[in-house]
Amino acid sequence: MRDAGSPDRCVDATVGMIEKAADDGAKVVCLQELFNGPYPCQSEDHRMFDLAESIPGPTVDRLSKLAADRGVVIVAPIFERRAPGLYHNSAAVLDTDGSLAGVYRKMHIPDDPLFYEKFYFTPGDAPGFRAIKTSVATLGVGICWDQWFPETARMLAMSGAEILLYPTAIAWIDVEKTQFGTAQREAWRTVMKAHAITNGVFLAAPNRVGVEGRLEFWGSSFIVSPTGETLGEMDDHSEGVLTADCQLADIDVVRTHWPFLRDRRVDAYQDLTRRWIDSGGPPRRAGAPCG
Repeated sequence: MRDAGSPDRCVDATVGMIEKAADDGAKVVCLQELFNGPYPCQSEDHRMFDLAESIPGPTVDRLSKLAADRGVVIVAPIFERRAPGLYHNSAAVLDTDGSLAGVYRKMHIPDDPLFYEKFYFTPGDAPGFRAIKTSVATLGVGICWDQWFPETARMLAMSGAEILLYPTAIAWIDVEKTQFGTAQREAWRTVMKAHAITNGVFLAAPNRVGVEGRLEFWGSSFIVSPTGETLGEMDDHSEGVLTADCQLADIDVVRTHWPFLRDRRVDAYQDLTRRWIDSGGPPRRAGAPCG
């Protein structure tokens, strides 16, 4: 989707798309990052905090009723006001009966030109990277910047996720698109496919479209299988609904043929909790051969 101009219009448009997804047979519906408004982080503007709302709250309550009416799981990412002065980039997971199955709060918070998220969002806290069980599937939810970190995908898979979902608002900056745009989008797709393959799970990434200020959101939403096969994808500019058939039984088949989880050396990974591993030796000479 693109920003429809106001929270009410965004939610109205989203409800129509969820209805279409349900008519198409969808059982799990994941919306884009911060779906019910503009992307607020192109500048540090205190007025943008007015877009935030609680969970439960008006938007989540409306989608909760829709989830129950249509018997679908809805992953609804919003700008959350958790308490006075405490705001998160969050996703509410609503089960098929309308109940709140869980909330994920974005853990990795970027601070880049036109993506000044640290001004707005507190990093998520406990339980952190934990899958959320629903009546349809066990979901591992990350949000946008989380998608670049293999640790996120691994921990979600290790806690039982069958489908990784990454609601996203990733865009080209106007002055960078010509030189870097293709490589940026391909890197995004490649790292996400790698998460699916190395963890033996399905993965979906819904991204917004449209131009907001200096950002051109590149859409290109896609769904991949545990082998990295593309099950469906959108173009870089159109709004729409993308669905795919994710046969969860395939996860066991793939993992028994590609036993990456089985062969992990969990006894040797202690240093992953460190910021950097100092080699203790002299620095490598420039151009020195690697063995």
